[in-house]
Amino acid sequence: MTTSPMFDLECINIAKSFGAFRAVKDVSFNIPSGSFFSILGPSGCGKTTLMRMIAGFEEPTGGDIQIKGKSVLGTPPNKRNVKMVFQHLALFPMMNVFENIAYGLRCNGVSNSEIKKKVHDVLERIALPDVAEREIHQLSGGQKQRIAIARCMVLDPDVLLLDEPLGALDLKLREQMKIELKLLQHQFNTTFVYITHDQSEALVMSDNVAIMNQGRFEQIGTPQELYHRPSTAFVAGFVGDSNRWSGKVKTSDGSGGKVATEQGLEMAFTAAHGETIREGTEVDIFVRPEFIHTVRKTGSVGTGEAADNSMDGVVDSLLFNGANSRVLVRSAKGELIEADVTLTGNDDVKPGEEVSLVWSSKQAMCFAAQGAS
Repeated sequence: MTTSPMFDLECINIAKSFGAFRAVKDVSFNIPSGSFFSILGPSGCGKTTLMRMIAGFEEPTGGDIQIKGKSVLGTPPNKRNVKMVFQHLALFPMMNVFENIAYGLRCNGVSNSEIKKKVHDVLERIALPDVAEREIHQLSGGQKQRIAIARCMVLDPDVLLLDEPLGALDLKLREQMKIELKLLQHQFNTTFVYITHDQSEALVMSDNVAIMNQGRFEQIGTPQELYHRPSTAFVAGFVGDSNRWSGKVKTSDGSGGKVATEQGLEMAFTAAHGETIREGTEVDIFVRPEFIHTVRKTGSVGTGEAADNSMDGVVDSLLFNGANSRVLVRSAKGELIEADVTLTGNDDVKPGEEVSLVWSSKQAMCFAAQGAS
């Protein structure tokens, strides 16, 4: 009895150079069967090149790519059981929905009766059972997305690659499609590999996310791990919103201490996950806005834990977003600090008001600055 491989996709020390430029640098990862895996990083970090190698459009300079436990190096794209959805979908405008989905099956020589059954089944699964005869131009943006996915899924791929597929949609539809894509992935139970520069897309949909920077993976983890326990300063700054300070450690026991920041603030910190911070080290400190509490001069501090950091400032502006809004506070040194506030409409803090910002050293994630020992 043969056992199926644990991983639908595995990359081992995969690398790609274009002349002297190394676009992808010895990247290794594996994706458990039936999971939603995102590669998140800024433009130019190498994520599209990596995906093109998985699809077979680029040949790696080094390393191996395995699908279902078998190397696909040298295998052309049409011979790999991998399908790809692009940002602009590439649906055929001269064909109706049925013919678009049936196209790959016809190319594979599937019988007409089997095509009819498979197209009907996949339309049911994407919750669009009645659109088979519609022309592509008659579909909404969200419907086109689902048809593009159905056209791939009808071919039963081992891995579906999605290259920024929501980039061309308006904001409201993009928010809706994040949820729909996650539901579709569950519906088909197929491994989805999604690349994006939009962190909210990756965090909302993914089981695991790889953060890519300058051709390398900085960290792979669940969205919660990346947000709460970033392993590098790049991840801390790229995932979620953060206030950032730079400075030099004045005192430290290795896991925490005090930093004199470049802005003249003395800040208590906790070494970030896996870091050991020594006295005299140049560091970067990250504090998320939700962990900074805005306290009126007449108010009391109710943070729920020791608020061993504080600074005074003046409210510069309010960024209204319902109950979960944000305040920008300008310090005496002129820096702008972001803090989350709850606005009720009654006696809210106002621009020009003097306040104190307080936060715990437990929420001040400290990393040795790049190049610091």
